[in-house]
Amino acid sequence: MRDPHKSAALPLALLYAALIVYASLYPFTGWRDVGVAPWAYLGAPLPRYWTGFDVGANLAGYLPLGFLLALALRRRHPGWPAVALAALGGALLSFSMEALQTYLPQRVPSNVDFALNAAGGLAGALAAGALEWLGALERGRRLRARWFMPDSRGALVLLALWPVGLLFPAPVAFGMGQVFERLEEGAARLLADTPFLRWLPLRELDLQPLLPGEEVLCVALGALVPCLLGYTVIARAWRRAVFALAALAAGVAVSALSAGLSYGPVHAWAWIGAPVQQGLWLALLAAALLLALPSRLCVPLLMAVLAAQVVLLNTAPQNPFFALTLQAWEQGRFIHFHGLAQWVGWLWPYAAFVYLIGRVGQTGGR
Repeated sequence: MRDPHKSAALPLALLYAALIVYASLYPFTGWRDVGVAPWAYLGAPLPRYWTGFDVGANLAGYLPLGFLLALALRRRHPGWPAVALAALGGALLSFSMEALQTYLPQRVPSNVDFALNAAGGLAGALAAGALEWLGALERGRRLRARWFMPDSRGALVLLALWPVGLLFPAPVAFGMGQVFERLEEGAARLLADTPFLRWLPLRELDLQPLLPGEEVLCVALGALVPCLLGYTVIARAWRRAVFALAALAAGVAVSALSAGLSYGPVHAWAWIGAPVQQGLWLALLAAALLLALPSRLCVPLLMAVLAAQVVLLNTAPQNPFFALTLQAWEQGRFIHFHGLAQWVGWLWPYAAFVYLIGRVGQTGGR
């Protein structure tokens, strides 16, 4: 019998594995053969120096992967076989990434990193196994069945990725999907010195910062997006209210974390100016007024909200502090994580569009 509540663990595990590949092999340039076997790093001497941050990052980086893989595998391989397969999968991915780094001039394969990554994957898998043994996963499945409609996996995956996209500094709070200016610049570079460049439509005027009223509206639309996305898979009004408050609180907390990482802890809350506060209150009011809206109507409304926010956001220039932010993140510890959050922030609204287009033809929403 078909399970209407498909687990979101598998797509999240695949996405997380893809992010690990990106972080491990970035910037994907300069590949060369140095005449060394890709597994030679396993027998290399241990590094003389390492930091606590490096140890923690390598352990923590693979822990979610092991956890998600174990959750995804438990339906076909319940119990400890899922734990063993998940741990093995994490170790194989780490081995492959370290081996491929042999051919990248900017990366150094490390047997210590491999051991820590494998240990992190094992720890995540063991955590999932322990939760299953304690019955917590089954209780979580029943809780999901009570709170969310059948076939809610796509929405839950998007909701899990939404805070990740917020970690990348945006020109407007809760603004994701600002790609127009970058696409324009990329197309111009691609078509440079070709006759096709003259066909490229170019702006005659520079992009201007949003007016205060426009910024308030953009913040409100961006904050309303996760609320409406939750409404598409949550039926009861009181549960929608709890979810909306939790989503907005999470968005504020992650945005503060992003500001703290980018500009320093003392500036963690500097982004909450008058337009942001007004936009958040407006989003909260709209979320409250829409609590009783049928889920089938939430889908087209969310598409309209997303479209309006993306159009409005792309009329603004890039964050004026972007260069300083990138420089700070590129000082070693955050550069690859920065790139991951950046890509999620760029692509999230368009992935949501694709998901919502698929939902338009469904008749199961209430």
